[in-house]
Order: sequence, then structure tokens, then C-alpha cells
Amino acid sequence: MHSLVFLCAQKAVSHHSTVRGALEFIPKELYPVLFKAAFMDKRTLVLQDLVQTWPFPVLSFQKLLRKCQHCDRALLQEKPNKLCVQTVILGVVAYLNEALDDQLHSQSRRQRLQVLDMTGLQDDGIDQGPESMSLWSRTVTLAKACIDVSKHQSKCAKRTSKRRKGPYSSSVALPPPRPVSVEVHVDLFVNSTSYGVLKDALQNNANSVLRLKCRDFRAEELPIASTVGLLEFLDPTGVRQVDLRFNNLGLSGLRVILPHMAKFTNLLSLKLPYSNIDVRRLSAGMEGSLHYFATQLSRLSRLKELNLGSSRLSGKLKQLLGDLQGPLESLELAFCYLLPNDLAYLSQSLHTPTLKKLDLSGNNLSDSLLQPFQRLLEEASSSLLHLDIMECRLMDIHLESLLPALCRCSRLRYLGVFGNPLSTRGLKNLLQRTMGLLYLQLVIYPYPVDCYSENLPWPPTSSNLLNGSVDEEKFSRVSAELQQMLLTASRANAVWTTNLCRHNTLDYFNL
Repeated sequence: MHSLVFLCAQKAVSHHSTVRGALEFIPKELYPVLFKAAFMDKRTLVLQDLVQTWPFPVLSFQKLLRKCQHCDRALLQEKPNKLCVQTVILGVVAYLNEALDDQLHSQSRRQRLQVLDMTGLQDDGIDQGPESMSLWSRTVTLAKACIDVSKHQSKCAKRTSKRRKGPYSSSVALPPPRPVSVEVHVDLFVNSTSYGVLKDALQNNANSVLRLKCRDFRAEELPIASTVGLLEFLDPTGVRQVDLRFNNLGLSGLRVILPHMAKFTNLLSLKLPYSNIDVRRLSAGMEGSLHYFATQLSRLSRLKELNLGSSRLSGKLKQLLGDLQGPLESLELAFCYLLPNDLAYLSQSLHTPTLKKLDLSGNNLSDSLLQPFQRLLEEASSSLLHLDIMECRLMDIHLESLLPALCRCSRLRYLGVFGNPLSTRGLKNLLQRTMGLLYLQLVIYPYPVDCYSENLPWPPTSSNLLNGSVDEEKFSRVSAELQQMLLTASRANAVWTTNLCRHNTLDYFNL
């Protein structure tokens, strides 16, 4: 629903020449609503003019594109429009270039815009259409913008230097103009393709009038030296999350990288999935590397989220987590080949009473881990909001034994049980028994084993379930029955789905 003010703003931004001519007379209080209207309606010419004349020190996407009193559409929760994001960046570049040119001609300019905050834009990596802009593309575009502004800044500096020297003497001292600069708060995503341009931008960061201040840093498939180089260039006070994945680091690589993270005093989240760690057959030298890795983790004093997914950590969880200075709130240990003593330690550790998010997907919870996991659930029940136990070989009988502990998780909002060999009866039992979890809004469940077209081997593996042929007619009936159960219980707001895409939008910082 739109207010009359927003409707007027939409009408105004549809006439670029009129808005441009009236900008100096428009009250600054109207800039935010004009910005949102221009962004929503893709009025890029007006958008650039608004950015270049922005009257406030901060331009924040999170504040401007959220649901507000004038427009209840939350653009921040949608995939960002490519042209609009590019236009905002171009507007900042034009603003800075004009300021540099003014300084060159000794014209003073009162600085208005100081911070462009581009954090919080959606990027789930799925269905990136031609009109949307991914985090990777935003990173490259911003890096190129920094390089372009830096080049213009260098040219202006050289010309200013020549003017100051005067015709006969190098001692003529003209006072340097007060510098104008913009700091861009941003999340960065880099891989081998974009490494070069981001490195060039960050190298000039300290002296550039357009500076990147990274909040969340993500790197994929980068060599160790390149990763370390980029980490060294980042402003240590701004980094909240480091996500290094598919980098094949191993313990030896992590031994090199982890010391460079101690300077990130505000680091809350460290993600190291697919790092090729295997502790099951350690040599004497690698035992030392594991101990060093644990020591470096313990130096991250504010750490709240840790992802070690797809690392083979069998029997070593206590060694890795035992010396952390504070409790974790999010722990992802998917496909980690955990042993009973790992879950036994975790259930008694300082982390469990504070856990909001727990991912144990891919660990076999149907056998010796079942009872330790049940105890872990009981200990975490007062805090747990998000639980992933996908592909854990859980059958109806195992789920039945877990339900008492699961139903104690009164704050649970999300449950992932996809990839487990559950029957229609087991799913209905799960739905019925969890009706009392009033905050449970999203459940990702598996296709029931009795809905497959062919006989599955028993017990089926995750591969059997993922690659098997589902009888769509049977499944449609089951899906309708589950939805009817939700309606009957007045829980139509809860989403029960087999769609894994919904899972990718969930994040610890949004819990």
C-alpha cells in the first residue's frame, strides 16, 4: 500500500527534466521517498541526479529500500535491479569527480555524502535473471569504479601540483583544499576471475577518495597467497564475516590463513566449508597443525558463528571448540563424519545453551549418534531457532524417538529434514506433533518413500532418494493432505515444502 506522498513521488520521478530543474528547491526530507520511488520504478536518470545531490552524510540501501510508512514494499528483500545499482554507483563516481574538478579550480564544495551503505542486498545465488545484480557483479562494478576514481584523482593531483609551483619558484604555497571522500560499506565476493580487479581497487584503498569498507568477505577457489593478500588489504574494524569455500586449504593452508584473521576484532562469523580437512588419519606433523588451528580459532574472541561443513572431524570436536573464549550461537557441521563422543562433548559444552542455529546434515544420526543427538537437542531446546538434519538416514522410527526432544524446542522457526527416508505416515506424525511449535514457519521435508515410482533399496541412501523417480500424482495427494492438516490446525502461515531453494535465503544474522 502506498501513501499519497509516495504516489506523488512516483509521478514526479516519471518526469526527469522537471525533477532535475527542481532539485535545488526540493526539501531534503523528500529525498528518501523520491529515491525509493525512482529505484522501484527504475527511473535511472532521476536516481543518478538524486545521488549526486544527496543532502545527507549517509545513503543506506538498508534504510531506503525497506518497508516504510509511505510504501509497504520491501525492495531490500527482492533481488536488486542491475541498472539501478549501477546508477547509484555512477552517481557517487560523478559526485566525487565533480568534487575533484572543483578542488582543481580552487572552488570549495561542502561535503554532503560521506558513506554509501550497500550492505544487506539480496543474493541467494539462485535464479539470477538478466535484470538482477549478483554480489559478484556488484563487487566487480565497485572495484572498477574505485579504480576509475583513483585514476581521475591522480590526474587532478598532478595538475594541482603544477599549479602550486608557480612560474618561477617551487616555494609558492597554496593551501590544499579540504578533501572530499566517500566510504562504501559493502559485502564482497571474489573468485579467480575477479581477483585482479578487486586487488587493484583495495591496494589504492587507503589513499583513494572512494574507499571500500568490507562487512562480509567471501572468497571461492582462490590460492592461499591470493586469499591472504586480500585479507591484509581489508579494513580490520569493519569485517563481520569471512567465508572461504572450495579453496582446498587443508590444515596446512588454514595454518597460513588463520593468523591473518586475528586483526578482525569484530569478526562474528567464520565459514570454512569444503576446506579439505581430514583428521581421521593424522601424521605427527598434522597433529601439530590441528592444535595450531584450534589455537588460532580461540584467538577470535567475538566469534559467534562457525561453519566447518564437509570437513572430516571425527572425534576432534572438543579439541577444536574447547578453547573458544565465548559460546557459539551458530554451528554448521554438515557431512563431518562425527562420532558419538563429538555430540556428547557438544551437549555438555558452553555452546549448546546458546545455540540458535545447528546444522548436522549428512551425519548418520540413525545409529550410534541417535541418543547423543537426542541429549544435544534437549540441552539446546531453550535457544534453538534453526535446525538442519538433512540426509541423516532418519526413518520413521528414529524420528519418533526424537520427537519428544524436538517438541521441547519451543522457539524453533525452521526445520530441515529433506533427504531422509520418511514415509507419508511419518511426515504426518511429524506435522501433527510439531503443531505446538508456534514459531515454526518453515519445514523442508523429503519426498515420502511411498511416493517413489519404483521400489527403493532398503534402507535407501541419500543418493537413492535424490535420484529416484517420484510419482507426482501420489506426491500431490500427500502434499494436499499436509496442507489441509495445516489449515485445520489454523497454521496456514506455516510453509511445508520440498523446495530447497527456500533454504538458501536463511542466514544467521537474520535469525
